[in-house]
Amino acid sequence: MKKMNLPAASLLCAAACLQCQPLNASEKADTITLNLDDVEVVANRASSKVPVAFTNVLKSDLERNNTGRDIPYLLGMTPSVVATSDAGGGMGYTSMRLRGSDNSRINVTTNGIPLNDPESHRLYWVNMPDLASSLRDVQVQRGAGTSTNGAGAFGGSINMITDAPSEDAYAELSGAYGSYNTNRETLRLGSGLLGNHWSIDARLSHMGSDGYIDRAWSKLWGYFGQIAYSNGGTNIRLLAFGGKEQTYMAWDYASKEQMEQYGCRYNPCGEYTADDGSTAYYPDQTDTFLQHHFQLLLSQRLSDAWHLSAGLFYTDDNGYYTQLKTNRKLVEYGLTPWEDAEGNLVKRSDLVRLKFNRNHFGGGVASFNYRKGRTDATIGGAVSQFRGNHFGQVQWVRNYVGPINPDQEYYRNVGEKFDANIYARATFDFGAGFSAYGDLQYRHIHYTIYGCDDVWDSRISALAQVDVNQRWDFFNPKAGINWTQGAHRAYFSWSVAHKEPVRDNFIEGDPSRYPSAERLFDYEAGYFYNTRLFTVGANFYFMDYKDQLVTTGELSDTGNMLTVNVPDSYRMGAELQGALRPCSWFDWGINATLSRNRIKNFTEYIYGAGPDPITIDCGDSPISFSPSFILNNAFNFHVKGLDASLTSHYVSKQYMTNAGADEAALDAYFVTDLNVSYTFTKVLGLKSVALGVTVYNLFNEKYFNNGYAGAGYSLGSDGKAEIYRYAGYAAQAPTNVMATVNIKF
Repeated sequence: MKKMNLPAASLLCAAACLQCQPLNASEKADTITLNLDDVEVVANRASSKVPVAFTNVLKSDLERNNTGRDIPYLLGMTPSVVATSDAGGGMGYTSMRLRGSDNSRINVTTNGIPLNDPESHRLYWVNMPDLASSLRDVQVQRGAGTSTNGAGAFGGSINMITDAPSEDAYAELSGAYGSYNTNRETLRLGSGLLGNHWSIDARLSHMGSDGYIDRAWSKLWGYFGQIAYSNGGTNIRLLAFGGKEQTYMAWDYASKEQMEQYGCRYNPCGEYTADDGSTAYYPDQTDTFLQHHFQLLLSQRLSDAWHLSAGLFYTDDNGYYTQLKTNRKLVEYGLTPWEDAEGNLVKRSDLVRLKFNRNHFGGGVASFNYRKGRTDATIGGAVSQFRGNHFGQVQWVRNYVGPINPDQEYYRNVGEKFDANIYARATFDFGAGFSAYGDLQYRHIHYTIYGCDDVWDSRISALAQVDVNQRWDFFNPKAGINWTQGAHRAYFSWSVAHKEPVRDNFIEGDPSRYPSAERLFDYEAGYFYNTRLFTVGANFYFMDYKDQLVTTGELSDTGNMLTVNVPDSYRMGAELQGALRPCSWFDWGINATLSRNRIKNFTEYIYGAGPDPITIDCGDSPISFSPSFILNNAFNFHVKGLDASLTSHYVSKQYMTNAGADEAALDAYFVTDLNVSYTFTKVLGLKSVALGVTVYNLFNEKYFNNGYAGAGYSLGSDGKAEIYRYAGYAAQAPTNVMATVNIKF
């Protein structure tokens, strides 16, 4: 049940170090439980004896910070994480990077079931509004981590566990309201145990915001429901969660020149010139998506030593975005040019297009766990099948002469993906605090795409044809050693991970030079010292990439930005963590990441006025969106029903291309939030009432946390190339406030 105490910084207490609690408590949170209330597939989770870098974020930490911001912001104080928001306020389209890797390189599971889109490898948190209100806990693994299901973990993985059934009946109503008309309303109900075996839990949520960026509004509806059965060593859960989102586009971002002219909130999405010559904005420049997740989970105790976890899943999603495109060639959309009143042949016009996705994703996961004596072993795997339909329609054309069928498609392609893996993992305790860890995974993927894309190929005077048939077989070994003695813990691990190219790498690529799979050698070493008074620790990593996929500026024959394999690149750094708990009413948590992220011998391609691109040898260049320094700090106060926290988040300079150009960079920023709440117990016949207020960006920092950049060249009077660079920036909200209330009946 929720306790809306709200201090966002309390999240940092868990994030500051996986051992902010005594080791025995931390390990208990990580292990497979056999409680009759718990049904979970957690074979891909790490415990304190597994030599990987991870942070456990408990339910209480999620609740305290859940004012309406999406999950990337709830995890934003954990080591090496940077959260981003298109709308500027943390609601709507949000994302996160982990050790500089974007969300297509972060594996995400719920109850051990993969959530990443099999084609793009991305996870759109906006499709699961307020999922945080139905989570028991989250484990963030950094680096290759343990064997998992779904897309390869190249930056890390996020393992979420949904709420376990409650033995007691409950009802809870919570809400939040603040700046930019941002709001969240959540109702949670639970039956408690029925007939000693059954229970029912449900949640309904509504979220919305006008957004900090102009017109970047969002309307979100989310739900969660489960029916659970327990009998002896058998536990079964049938659950469903998901929601519907509608957002106005804000992902085009604005240049600094545009912000100087129109203000920081300027949004270029949907802008066009009206018939009277004035500037107007298309009101339906929106993204609409409906997504449902269904899971059937089984937890079965086979004996004192053996335990089975299994799950079946199906994800159904469909949606579209509506977009005004100006001055487009009609033939590219299957439309016939027409003659205007003056007899001129009109070949270009403004139009409105809809791009649709209709996806089906299903499969199963299973694992057998053996735990006896000094041995803890797991054998598991997963199999899944995906089918994604991508197609587009034209709804309107300015001044068009002739009928337009709104259901007429101008392109369609279908992606299908089969993914299967099997793994075996074991930890053996040698005594004297030493344990060895081994993890072997085999993964097979078969991916096809067929049809035509929405990009015009001038070579054939038709839409680009797509015919992809790719197979990959990956072997991912992991090994390490762990030492625990009293308050001390040290470990070392070596891991290999592979990652196949994503859909865009093929759709926007050159069939004669499709990219190959990426490979990662991950080396991790750490030491932690944990007592009830304080915790200190450090994790050191070296992530050595072979054939990492990056953008170089190269364009395909159809004008798309290519993503190509670079032979050698790496990420290396140190994650430093600490916590101090001198008394019951105060604690201090801090973590920092210092890193170096480089592509060896990088060459940039720049296109412009001439017939051919120019190239620049950049040498060892920084990997884009990879800050060299991240710092999180939190002061937390707890006095009876009063909670207060002051949190700070610093991110150093980030380059937005791999060329390391200062003209295309995000400046460093330092943001502080203040959170205060008070919980009243047993008032007016209620269990509790919690009131809180959160002040985000307390010191009114002006900053950007995301963007894009590119380059071109013109020819000077002497015929020499003159390079210019351009960029767009995601402006973030200045000081803003959220008020919250939570009522437990």
